Amino acid sequence: MRRREDGLAIFNAAVAAADPAALVGGNLRLDDERLVLGAHVLPLSSQGRVIVVGAGKATPAMALAAEAALGDRIHAGSISTKYDHAIPLRHIRTCECAHPIPDRAGVDGWKRMSQLIDTLTEDDVVLCLLSGGGSALMPAPAPGITLEDKGSTTAALLGCGATIGEINAIRKHLSSVKGGWLSRRAMPARVISMMVSDVIGDAVDTIASGPTAPDPTTFADCIDIIDSRGIRSHLSDSVLQRLEAGVAGEIPETPGTGDPVFERTLNIVIGNNTLALNAARDEARLRGYQPLVLSSQIAGETRHIATMHAAIAREVAATGQPLKPPACLISGGETTVTLKGDGKGGRNQEFALAAAIDLDGCDDITVFSCGTDGTDGPTDAAGAMADGSTVARAAALGLRADEHLARNDSYGFFQALDDLVISGPTGTNVMDLRLLLVS
Repeated sequence: MRRREDGLAIFNAAVAAADPAALVGGNLRLDDERLVLGAHVLPLSSQGRVIVVGAGKATPAMALAAEAALGDRIHAGSISTKYDHAIPLRHIRTCECAHPIPDRAGVDGWKRMSQLIDTLTEDDVVLCLLSGGGSALMPAPAPGITLEDKGSTTAALLGCGATIGEINAIRKHLSSVKGGWLSRRAMPARVISMMVSDVIGDAVDTIASGPTAPDPTTFADCIDIIDSRGIRSHLSDSVLQRLEAGVAGEIPETPGTGDPVFERTLNIVIGNNTLALNAARDEARLRGYQPLVLSSQIAGETRHIATMHAAIAREVAATGQPLKPPACLISGGETTVTLKGDGKGGRNQEFALAAAIDLDGCDDITVFSCGTDGTDGPTDAAGAMADGSTVARAAALGLRADEHLARNDSYGFFQALDDLVISGPTGTNVMDLRLLLVS
C-alpha cells in the first residue's frame, strides 16, 4: 500500500534531519587556537587540555564528529551509550551500558569520566556531549543511595506514568552528577555542553537530567511528585530518607540559577524534535500530501493522545478540515503509558494500537508512530503502523485489539500482523514522530 511506503520514507527523512554527527559538524570547529561553537567563540589556552565526556543514545555519533572537528586537540575522552550503540572512535573511550534502568557498567562509565574531570585547571575545557538516554546511561548514585535504589525508583516512576520532567527531578536529587553537579565537579575548567534534545521545550536542565545546567527543582518538589503519583510504598527507605533529609536542609540542594559555577558553563542545543518534524513535513509535501505539523510538544497518556489524533484524521477524511486530502498530519513530543497489564510494548506501539481501534473501518487513513532513536520501550521495534483494516486482520488471527490494549501488549499484537517498524538503532534521539496519512 502506497501510504505505508510513504510513511516509512517520511520517517526516514525525519531521522536523517536529526543526524547528530551532522549537527555537531555544523556547530563545532577549530580555528587556530579558538573553539568555534555556532555563534560562540572560545579562545583556547596553548597549555589547556580538551576533555570530551558525555552520555546518550546519539552521543557516539556526536563524539565521532567532535573527533573530526578537533582531531589531536582532544587530550582524552570517555562517553557512555546504550548497548549495541557504540561506534569506533580514535581519542574517546566508549562504555556501553543499560537503558532505561541503569546498571553497574553505567556506574563504571561515569567513574572513567570523573577521573578525567577531577584534576582539571582553569586552562582546560570539558566538551560534554549529551543526548536522549543520558540520564540512565550516566548513573552516579549519591552517598547512601545504591544502584538498585536508583533502578527501582526509575522503574516505579516509569510504571506510574510520570513525565520525563518528574522522573529527572528525582534522578537529579539521587545523583552526584545530574542537576548541575558535573559543572561543579569540573571547576575551575570551562564546560561546554552540546545537546541533542529529547525533551519537550528543549529545557537544558531536563536533557540527560541537566548535569551542566542549573536545577530549578528541589527536594520538596521530589516529595510532592512521589506523593501525587502514589508511589511512596514502591521506593526504598534510603531514597525516602535522602529526599526527606534534603527537605529538612540536612543535604545541600543541587546547584541552581545564580550559582557561580555556571559562569564558566555554556549549554547549546544543536538538534531537536522540530528539526525532524520540519523534515517530515517537507518529505510529505514532495510525496503529494498536504502536510500539517500539529505540535512538537505533545504529551499526556498515550491512548488518549491517540484518540485525539484519530479524531482529527477522521475529520480530514470526512470534511476536508483543517486541510483537504491527500493530507499528512504530523506531531512530535513524548507521551507516557501508565502500565496496567503484563504485556510488552512501548508508547509508540500503544499509540498505533489505540488509534487502530478508533479508526477501525476507515480505509483511507494510515497511522505511524515511531521513536526517532529506533527503539520503543523494552522492544526491538521503533514503533508500529496501523490502518482501518488492522482490527479486522487481527481478529482473523484470533487477536482482540481491545484485550491487547488493556494488557499493554501492543508488541505481540503488531508482531503477529507484521506491522512493527523495525529500523534498528538510528544513532539519534529527538523524541517521537507520529504520522497520520489520509488519502
